[in-house]
Amino acid sequence: WDRRIRCDCLKETLSLWELLHLFLELLKNRADMDVLLIVLSILLSLAGIAGCLLPVLPGSPLAYLGLLLLHLTDKVDFSTTQLVGWLVVVIVLQVLDYVTPILGSKYGGGTEYGNRGCLAGTLVGLFFMPWGIILGPFLGAVAGELLGGSDMAHAIRSGFGSLVGFMLGTLLKIFVCFYFLLQCIG
Repeated sequence: WDRRIRCDCLKETLSLWELLHLFLELLKNRADMDVLLIVLSILLSLAGIAGCLLPVLPGSPLAYLGLLLLHLTDKVDFSTTQLVGWLVVVIVLQVLDYVTPILGSKYGGGTEYGNRGCLAGTLVGLFFMPWGIILGPFLGAVAGELLGGSDMAHAIRSGFGSLVGFMLGTLLKIFVCFYFLLQCIG
């Protein structure tokens, strides 16, 4: 905390402790705090939408965190039921993110081999971000079907089903994150 930082706007050098103290003094006014929390909640909601498309960011949890920050302001008062309900939606979306490719493979005509391959591809795909998240379930389902003795056309149909399942899960997350963003700006 003793490190000095040059603050050009004040034309002097401040320590981190002094800078933190100055920041807290500025936020003593409740209106300033509300503005800061509203801006942060909007930024987190936008990051949540980006997280739906970029597997590196947890989309819906970030957007939910934005709602929690918005709840701390005087401008919005969400009920406990709303906050808990939205938390349940976020948890379900996080689980569905891993389940929808498997369901897509199953409904795409995949066998148990394709479903297991899709699961394995999803797990392996986590290590090869960002494309591994998209291609992992597809390639895993195809490989699983081929190892199970299916022909290439059937394997690709199963893999395509997992891709459709992934896209459906992504669309659900985008829808929820846009809803959270509308709560922040509405």
